[in-house]
Amino acid sequence: MANLPTRLADVIVPEVFRDYVIERTAELSELVRSGIIVRTDEFDALVRQGGELIQMPFWKDLTGDDEIVTTNQTTSVGKITTGKDQAQRLLRKKAWGAEDIAGILAGSDPMKAIGDLVAAYWVRRFQVTVLAMLKGVFAAASMSSAVSALASGGVANDSTTLNGMTFVDVTGLLGDAAGKLTGVAMHSATERALRKLDMIDYVPDSQGRPLKSFQGHAMIVDDTMPTRSVDGRTAYTTYLFGPGAIAHGENTNPKPVDGGIGDWYQELARNANTGVSEMYNRRDFILHPRGVKFTQGSMALETPSNDELATGTNWERVYEQKNVRMVAVEHYNA
Repeated sequence: MANLPTRLADVIVPEVFRDYVIERTAELSELVRSGIIVRTDEFDALVRQGGELIQMPFWKDLTGDDEIVTTNQTTSVGKITTGKDQAQRLLRKKAWGAEDIAGILAGSDPMKAIGDLVAAYWVRRFQVTVLAMLKGVFAAASMSSAVSALASGGVANDSTTLNGMTFVDVTGLLGDAAGKLTGVAMHSATERALRKLDMIDYVPDSQGRPLKSFQGHAMIVDDTMPTRSVDGRTAYTTYLFGPGAIAHGENTNPKPVDGGIGDWYQELARNANTGVSEMYNRRDFILHPRGVKFTQGSMALETPSNDELATGTNWERVYEQKNVRMVAVEHYNA
C-alpha cells in the first residue's frame, strides 16, 4: 500500500476544532475573564434567528409619584411603556494556508501551528472590534453624559490626570449606580503611570491567574485604546465597565458547504496541484453594548466594519444612563 501523507483533515476535525476555537477564545480573553463581556444563551439564540439587526424590545421602568389614599378621590392610572434595543450581527472571516514543501523544509507542520494559534488570533481581533465599538458608543450624542473630559490646558496635574481622586469622580457619572462599575480598560502608558504611583494591585481570578486591579476594578491593558493630542499633550481615553456590559452571542449551528470539508464556520480545502492546504475560519456573532442600539446610520455592506462601529452616528442610547454600565474618561497621565 502506498504511503499517504497526513492531510489537513487528519490533523484538524472541523466540527471539533470550531468549538475548540470559540471556547479557547473565551478562556484567553481578558475582556471575558474580567466579566465585561458575557456570553449568554439568550444572545446565542438571537444570533441564530437570522437578519442583520436583532431587535430586543424591553419594558421601561415605572414612573410617577404615589398618591395619598383618601375618601371620594379617584386614583390616576399610569401606564408602562416600552423601548427597543438593537444589536448588529457581525460576520468576520480569515483564511490561512501552507505549502507542503514549507513543512518539509521546516521539519514541522505549519498547518498544525496555525491551528494552535487561531484562538489567540480571534482574541486580538475581538478586542479590536470591542474597542472600535466603544469609540463609536461614546462618540454618540446620547452618551455625552457618560464621558468625563479631564484633559485640558496641556498641563498634567491632580485634576487633569487619572488618579485615585479623579477616578472616584468618574465613577460618579453613574451617580448611585457607581457600584455597577467593576472593570477598567486603559492604555499601557496609563497603566505604567499608575504603577509608578503604586496604585496597581494584583488579584487572582477564579483559576488563580493574576488579574491587575485599579481601585478595586479589574484591568484590561491595550495599546489600541484611543489617544489624541489635546493642547499639545497626549490625552488618553480610559473606559469603565459593569459586569456583562457587553453581551456576546455566537452562532455555531452547522452550515454544510457543497463539496467542502467541514462547514461554513470551519472549512478545509486542499489543492493537490500546488500542494497547498487551506483553512477557512468564519465567525457569526454579536458583541453588543447593552442599552445602546446600533442604528446602521452609515454602513456600506451587509454588516459593519470596525471603522463603522467606531462612528458615533451609528449608535443611540435607549436605556437610562445608569443602566448602561459604561463610562469613559479622557485624561492626561501623571
